[in-house]
Amino acid sequence: MFKSHTCGELRAAHVGQEVTLAGWVNLRREFGGIIFIVLRDREGLTQVVVDAQTAPAARAVAADVRNEYVIQVRGLVRPRPADQVNPEWPTGAIEVEAREVNILNTAQTPPFYIYEESPVDEALRLRYRYLDLRRKRMQRNLILRHKVVRFIREYLSDHGFIEIETPMLFKSTPEGARDYLVPSRIHPGKFYALPQSPQQLKQLLMVAGFERYYQIARCFRDEDLRGDRQPEFTQLDLEMSFVHRDDVLDMVEGLFTALVPAVTPEKRFRSPFPRLTYAEALARYGTDKPDLRFGMELVDLSNALAGSGFGVFSSALQSGGQIKAIVAPGCADYTRSQLDELTEIVKGQGARGLVTLAFRADGVKGPAVKFLTEEELTAIAAHTGAQTGDLVCIVAAAPAVVGASLSALRLTFRDRLSLVDPNLMAFGWVLDFPMFEWNAEEQRWDAAHHPFTMPRPNTYAAMMADPAAVLSDAYDLVCNGYEMASGSIRVHDPKIQMDIFRVLGYPEDEARAKFGHMMEAFSYGAPPHGGMAPGIDRLVMLLAGEANIREVIAFPKTAQATDLMADAPSPVSERQLKELHIRLTIPGGGGNL
Repeated sequence: MFKSHTCGELRAAHVGQEVTLAGWVNLRREFGGIIFIVLRDREGLTQVVVDAQTAPAARAVAADVRNEYVIQVRGLVRPRPADQVNPEWPTGAIEVEAREVNILNTAQTPPFYIYEESPVDEALRLRYRYLDLRRKRMQRNLILRHKVVRFIREYLSDHGFIEIETPMLFKSTPEGARDYLVPSRIHPGKFYALPQSPQQLKQLLMVAGFERYYQIARCFRDEDLRGDRQPEFTQLDLEMSFVHRDDVLDMVEGLFTALVPAVTPEKRFRSPFPRLTYAEALARYGTDKPDLRFGMELVDLSNALAGSGFGVFSSALQSGGQIKAIVAPGCADYTRSQLDELTEIVKGQGARGLVTLAFRADGVKGPAVKFLTEEELTAIAAHTGAQTGDLVCIVAAAPAVVGASLSALRLTFRDRLSLVDPNLMAFGWVLDFPMFEWNAEEQRWDAAHHPFTMPRPNTYAAMMADPAAVLSDAYDLVCNGYEMASGSIRVHDPKIQMDIFRVLGYPEDEARAKFGHMMEAFSYGAPPHGGMAPGIDRLVMLLAGEANIREVIAFPKTAQATDLMADAPSPVSERQLKELHIRLTIPGGGGNL
């Protein structure tokens, strides 16, 4: 070994011991004839002192050392002078007096500082990701990720689950997002698909009798990206046989309530997790993944303003829309430019505009006040609970637009007004989702979750006659405004499965061509089963206090799904394409590349 101890290990108890350290030069300073080197490895920092009087040969080598050089130091542990103790370092009470310094490798000047957390353009960070990962914050995030995954494995193993790997190369089936396709050289014109999730395979494992399965699964979806989404991601995939919905929820809730204090003791959460129906979540928060750390719930003013002569309100109600509001405390003094910013936010969600009412000491102010009666203003105040100093924000539009608009405003005020405790993990369950969604563009029904989701027993009878009335036995775990996990009780009856395919518009022969292996498996005695799939990336992102999952993934893609470090995706040779029986054409040009 190149070292006897790590750079985060030495304490006062080691004083007088000869040690050997190895790592990167985090910082180098020189005062007179003494060189101070802060040596860094994964475990921490140690100060090394190289004195020309006691170690002239080591001093001569250290003179050539620069930041990020990889060096080895042999020396004696000694206490730091009392006025130089660094209480912020676990090793801050000691330093190593160098007897020998060896340069193991030199380094170019990095394109950004590694020894300090300074703002760096993300494209530069991703281009030099191997350097970015040396930084303290990134190392802390990935170590946290390791702790989370290790805890999950131990917890589920202790609760009777078996870890089983499933294939990366599988069949392309419609599951909501676009597949990443892999051409087959051996079978020209045919393709594998990278798994969007191991959904079908874990159900087949239940048919196989394993009863409790889990996997730290890699998943792939070719979809538009955002801060909490990557083309390849990791989820905890688990499935259980002979269970009802509450059995799955209790298992996952038990895992999370044990995990959070074990890996991030500074985080807090409320238990048991509150449960909301999908309809209730939309009504109260405008979204099916609400941030439950604060109030500011949506208030329905549709009945209170049903007879309003204000055209914005009356036209929305006449067209089947609704009128809802939120109250922003202490924001009655917002300027015109600030109110314009709020209006642009709701326009971005499809609303035509925003009605704002500022409740001030000298009365209610706002452009819409002249169109509203005193009775209507009084009703708005009564229903919203607005007090002097508050700003009421009202959107009148179709229900989906109202919900999206006020949900976006709610989160905007959350951040502007610092309404949440960053150490609170507000978990909650969202239940009873719609079974189907109408696809207006293609004039057909789509599965709201996936086609293997069991309908709620009390709504299944209506499925063929009125798909919109059917609720699914699906459930989501949400936390701090993010979907943390999604799952359902699965279909295990071939008849129910075929009924679902009929609603989705699959002829029986097409359904059997795409899902015949599933239908056949169900005919051999499939047990009732269900499960869910918490996202590892999002979970670690929230535990680490990050705003983007790229900060907790070692080598992520950009928002354009590119790898700046390796320059991927990249062209391949004509020979490779020929082996795969593929010919490329320029889109729209019809020519060969």
